[in-house]
Amino acid sequence: MRIHIFGASGSGVTTLGKALSQKLNIEYFDSDDFFWLKTDIPFTIKQDPAVRNTVISEKLNTTGHWVFGGSIIHWGPDVFPRFDLIVFLYLAPNIRLERIRKREHERYGDEIIINPERKDKFEKFMDWTKDYDNNTGIANRTLHAHREWLSTINTPLLELSRNDDVQQKIKMILDKIDEEKLYLK
Repeated sequence: MRIHIFGASGSGVTTLGKALSQKLNIEYFDSDDFFWLKTDIPFTIKQDPAVRNTVISEKLNTTGHWVFGGSIIHWGPDVFPRFDLIVFLYLAPNIRLERIRKREHERYGDEIIINPERKDKFEKFMDWTKDYDNNTGIANRTLHAHREWLSTINTPLLELSRNDDVQQKIKMILDKIDEEKLYLK
C-alpha cells in the first residue's frame, strides 16, 4: 500500500502520516527529509532536485508499503510510483497559522523573536504560509496549485478538511482503505 498525504504547512501532514504509518506498521517518509539538506538551521538549503528525485524514487520503489507525507506537485514527472490512496488535508488558515506559530516557537524558542536574522526568516516563512490560501505569488505551493494537481490525478482521494483529532482522521482513512479494497499484500 502506497499512501500519499499532503496539504499546507501546519495542516497536520507529518503528525497524521507518522501516526498512520505506525497504525499500519509501514514506513513513513517525509518530503522535507529529501527536499532539504541537513543543516544547523533546518530548512535553509535545498537539495539538488536531480539528487532528491533519484534518492526518493529509489527509496519508494524499493520499499513495499509506505506513507509519504508532503507536497510534491512540482517535483517533476516519473519521480513517484503510483499511489494507491491520496489524502489531502485542508484546515482553515487561522487554525493552521496558529499551529505553525506554536510549532516554530517550540522548535526554536525565543530565537525567532530576539535574533534579527531568525526573526526575518520566521516572518518570511509566515508570509509564505499565509500565501497558501491568498495565492498572491509568494508561494508556488498554494491551495489553487494543489487543487489543480489533484485534478490531474486518477487515484482514490480522501479530502479531510475538519479539525478532527488524529485518531478520527486515521479512522476515516482506514474506512477509505476498506471502501477502496486497498489492503496490505
